Amino acid sequence: MNTIDFLVRKDQLSQIELREVPGIHLEEAQVRLGIEKFALTANNITYAAFGEAMNYWGFYPAEAGWGHIPVWGFASILESRHPNIQVGEKFYGYYPMSSSVVLQSQRMSPAGFMDGAEHRATLHPVYNSYSRCSADPFYTRQTEDVQALLRPLFITSWLIDDFLADNKFFGATDNGTGVMLLSSASSKTAYGTAFQLAQREGVEVVGLTSTANLEFCRSLGCYHRVLSYDQLDQVAADSACIYIDFAGNADLRKSVHTRFANLSYSSSIGGTHIEQLGGAKDLPGPRATLFFAPAQIKKRNSEWGADLLGQRLLQSWKAFIEKVCDPVAPWLIVEHHIGEEAVKAAYISVLGGHGNPRLGHMLSLAADAA
Repeated sequence: MNTIDFLVRKDQLSQIELREVPGIHLEEAQVRLGIEKFALTANNITYAAFGEAMNYWGFYPAEAGWGHIPVWGFASILESRHPNIQVGEKFYGYYPMSSSVVLQSQRMSPAGFMDGAEHRATLHPVYNSYSRCSADPFYTRQTEDVQALLRPLFITSWLIDDFLADNKFFGATDNGTGVMLLSSASSKTAYGTAFQLAQREGVEVVGLTSTANLEFCRSLGCYHRVLSYDQLDQVAADSACIYIDFAGNADLRKSVHTRFANLSYSSSIGGTHIEQLGGAKDLPGPRATLFFAPAQIKKRNSEWGADLLGQRLLQSWKAFIEKVCDPVAPWLIVEHHIGEEAVKAAYISVLGGHGNPRLGHMLSLAADAA
C-alpha cells in the first residue's frame, strides 16, 4: 500500500511537501502501522528547530535536505510479520507525519515493543518504545487526544520540576521564596511545569507571556503571577530566581540574565520562538543549560526503578488531566485536522506561533480518518 509523507526542508521549516510513496515489502519481525492521528504542538517545532543538534531528524531519515518531523500519536497494525503482534492492535508512540509507517519490532513484551531499526540504535530508547494501548495504564479511549497532545509534554514538565527539586532549586530557595520565571507561559509544557511547581513549598511561579495570552495564562490558575514580556521589571531585581526558558528568545534571555543578579540557574527547554533561537553565549550569570528530559528519566529509573517512577508519573498525570479536561473550564479544546490540505494549514499555523493557546491540534493523513 502507498503512504503519504509530510516532509519539511531542514533549513527552511516553512517549506513543505506531501509525497505519496509506495509501501515496502515486510521482512521478518517488521510491522506496518496505519497512523490514525497525531498531535502537533510547539514541541514538535522544537524537534525540528533542534533537529540537527539533537538528532531528531534521525528517527525517520529522508533524502538530503528534507526531514520527517516526529510526532506523538496512535497507530494500528495493518500488517505484521511478528507472531506476537496482531493486525488491529493499537499502539501509542513516536511516529512520522505520515499515513503509515513500517517499524522493526524487537524486545517484545506485553506492554509493547521497541523499534530495532539499525538507524535508531544510537537514539534514546524513550523515543523508540511503542506502547500497546490495551496494556498501557495511561490509556483510555476517551482521552486519546489529550494523551497524544499532552502526555509527552507533561512528562517533560514533570521531569523539569523533579530535576529542579532534586537539585534543591540550585540554592534559589535557601533563604526564602525562590522565583521560578517561565517564559512562553501559554505553552503546554510551560503550564504543565507550572502546575507541578505550584504544588511545592517555597517557590513563586511567575509566567511570562505575550500581551495577547495574558488572560489565558491567568485563567489556568497554576501561576502565582502572570506578566507580559515588557513587565519583567515588576519582579524585584534582587529576587533569588531560576529562569525556565520555553521560548528560546535570545533578547528575553539576555534581559533576564542582565536584570537578575541572583539568578541561580538558567534552563533552556525549547524554542517556540524559533526565529530568535541562540544568543546563549557571553551572558552574565549562570550558563544557559539545555534540559534533556531522558537524562532525568535515566537517573530516576536507576534510583527508584521503573515501576515506582511510572506510578508517580501516572498519579501526577491523572491530577493534571483532571484540571485540563474540566468540563466547566477546560484548559484545552481539541481541534481535528483531517486530510492533506488541513494538515498543511495546521502545520503552518503552529509553526507561526499565532494559534489560540487553548486549542490542541490533532492531525491525520490517513485516508479513512474521516
